[in-house]
Amino acid sequence: MKTYNFLYFIIMFTVYILIICSNSTIVCLIWIHKNLHEPMYIFIAALLLNSVFFSTAVYPKLLIDLLSEKQVISLSACLCQVFMYYTFLVSEFLLLSVMAYDRYVSICKPLQYPNIMTKTTVSILMLLAWLLSASQLHTNRKVCKLTLNGFFCKSTFINLYCEISNTTIIYGGFGLINCVLLPIIFIFFTYTKIFIITFQSSIDVRKKAAQTCLPHLLVLMSVSFFTTFDYILITVEPDFPKIACLIMTFQVLSNHPLFNPIIYGLKMKEISTHLKKLFC
Repeated sequence: MKTYNFLYFIIMFTVYILIICSNSTIVCLIWIHKNLHEPMYIFIAALLLNSVFFSTAVYPKLLIDLLSEKQVISLSACLCQVFMYYTFLVSEFLLLSVMAYDRYVSICKPLQYPNIMTKTTVSILMLLAWLLSASQLHTNRKVCKLTLNGFFCKSTFINLYCEISNTTIIYGGFGLINCVLLPIIFIFFTYTKIFIITFQSSIDVRKKAAQTCLPHLLVLMSVSFFTTFDYILITVEPDFPKIACLIMTFQVLSNHPLFNPIIYGLKMKEISTHLKKLFC
């Protein structure tokens, strides 16, 4: 595998630059253009920034390791990477649930929308999405092993603990229910409510619902697939060849962060218009 490390480095470095540029371009467009200073677009900007932070938690160290003879990381740096990786992964679900609520109020309660989705409300919802995801992580355990299976620090880190207690398992399950399962249930409930109401409304309302809700649902499916794939990778990683694990890890780290800006760039009419003006 070491023979091709430089090739892997070039590919991953290129993808990392693409992730930063594609996500940051749309964030900058939302920042610059006043007609995009609406809650829906602000939440999109937060989601795209989240992708950049998530990628930055992993890619720099992974790139350094590909060029190093020996892959070494300190315990504190490993803990930091685990914290950042899962904070920004979980906050994706929370941000998507906030966006679902925003769409519900906009489509089902249009007259009350300006009073409900104020700047203060938007700021509080975004802040809560990041703070709640960060508060669910707990890594204060004694470590006995010093060799980590995998290309970077994530949930396999718990295998380094001297003892995996029932408390740790329960705490992890509680965090999973709180920050992943409940947001997904809330999102599906909210969009079901939206589709029921829009089905009984005019064609224009249906079109508006389809244009603004479809991208969010596609991103939800993407991050759900990504999370499932990540779980499968953690399960099979110890028994798989190293090169196969690297390819699967690369898929996990590249597909979703690149998918978000493509979806919002193509499917959101206002963003798409500004992108065309920028590049055409």
